[in-house]
Amino acid sequence: MNRVKKVLKYILDSDYRFMVNASKGLYNNWPDEKYLKKMCDVRLGYKLNLQNPRTFNEKLQWLKLHNQKTEYITMVDKYDVKKYVADIIGEEYIIPTLGVWNSFEEIDFDKLPNQFVLKCTHDSGGLVICKDKKELDLIKAEKKITKSLHNNYYFYGREWPYKNVKPRIIAEPYMEDNKVHELIDYKLMCFNGEVKCSFTCSERFSQEGLKVTFFDNDWKVMPFERHYPSSKNPPKKPLNFNKMLEFATKLSRDNPFVRVDFYEINGLLYFGELTFFPGNGFEEFTPLEWDYKMGSWLKLPK
Repeated sequence: MNRVKKVLKYILDSDYRFMVNASKGLYNNWPDEKYLKKMCDVRLGYKLNLQNPRTFNEKLQWLKLHNQKTEYITMVDKYDVKKYVADIIGEEYIIPTLGVWNSFEEIDFDKLPNQFVLKCTHDSGGLVICKDKKELDLIKAEKKITKSLHNNYYFYGREWPYKNVKPRIIAEPYMEDNKVHELIDYKLMCFNGEVKCSFTCSERFSQEGLKVTFFDNDWKVMPFERHYPSSKNPPKKPLNFNKMLEFATKLSRDNPFVRVDFYEINGLLYFGELTFFPGNGFEEFTPLEWDYKMGSWLKLPK
């Protein structure tokens, strides 16, 4: 969309105008409930019912407002969660941390390996992948990381656990599966401590872009999509899928809903992250009936 079309769309389309201004933080002073109702209306096309939530997306919004356990702050912190998860499933399933810093200026790149990944601990998207230190654009990397450090991820989706996560930078080894030559995410959806389905994120760097494919527990592709298209060449069932199911069940215990992410790299299993509100709870289902079906799997606390 060129600049003129963007300006016209901004003037004529109130929903587009809201989205643009929300990304700029112009509604940060809105109460959470008011903001979530408006965002759901714009993103999902239906009114948010918090008195009798029925869809999966509605129930995620309800949980944002009414299920605020302090331990969730640790569980979404990309650095602190490692010890939390290691205590439950074992240190061998945790990707090593090469360093942790409060600012980009503190990083001693001479002490890092030739390949590594930088991540911000408090958000989604504060990521720099380095496959060769000689080719790393330090100015561009610093700009991206520093911008992320100053961003409070809570405000856009009102995912309250992120509000008080300490912004830091961690470095991890760059990891790639030798067979598929990419890092496929295996994301297990846990409802009241039970894995009901999973999805993969694949083909991120393909010409067509990211593919999100849902599977049942027998690894059969499920008949719906959520915001992103399914892959025409779905990833094969991971070798460690049964262990993923076991670990996800342990990690999701006593929680109404949590998504537990893993990687399988050259046959070895690694923990990824814990997410309580995938897609901020703003991603549409096609067909819509699956928003309701998945919602029926989630029993809200009383």
